[in-house]
Amino acid sequence: MESFSSVIRTASQEQHTEAETSTFMNDLLGGKLGVDAYARYTEQLWFVYEALETDAGSIAADPVAGPFVRPELFRLPALERDLAHLRGPEWRAGLTALPATRAYADRVRSCVERWPGGYLAHHYTRYLGDLSGGQIIRDRAERTWGFARKGDGVRFYVFEGIPNPAAFKREYRALLDGVPVDDLEKQRIVAECKKAFALNTAMFRALGDEFPLSA
Repeated sequence: MESFSSVIRTASQEQHTEAETSTFMNDLLGGKLGVDAYARYTEQLWFVYEALETDAGSIAADPVAGPFVRPELFRLPALERDLAHLRGPEWRAGLTALPATRAYADRVRSCVERWPGGYLAHHYTRYLGDLSGGQIIRDRAERTWGFARKGDGVRFYVFEGIPNPAAFKREYRALLDGVPVDDLEKQRIVAECKKAFALNTAMFRALGDEFPLSA
């Protein structure tokens, strides 16, 4: 029988590819957009991770979600250092969420509050992506805008508490495979993974509208 982690990866592959190949990300990583677009994207991430992490402690004892609440994954402190570097010490004053970002963060927050399986779906799509494809973004950002290697501006992508990402991902997938839920709940979690990628893609689309390449 196919493992749950494989089921999730296979089922959400199409949405994952769509998110990764969005016009905005392609333009950003291709060096066609300025550092302001990168900073704006980083601001949007702050809202998503604020929703994902601020109240995560409330489900730390939950049998489904609890094993995944890992402080070494938390990104908010790193995001805030990046934003201080990108926007200056008063970065909070100018912080605004795009409507698509607000919808994404609201969905994450409702899962944290009401549905541990849903929280797990968003946790998986965000953190495993950060540990994998996020490293490509870090490398491109360092080269395009001259950030110090693994320094301020790209700290979001640097997991200092995870010295061996490959081993961590193996452990994470083993946890997923053993998650104590029935098949129906697993289907709901897979559906929420797809929704998470769709919400992320909508956020990219909105950023693309805000930073169109001049013809």
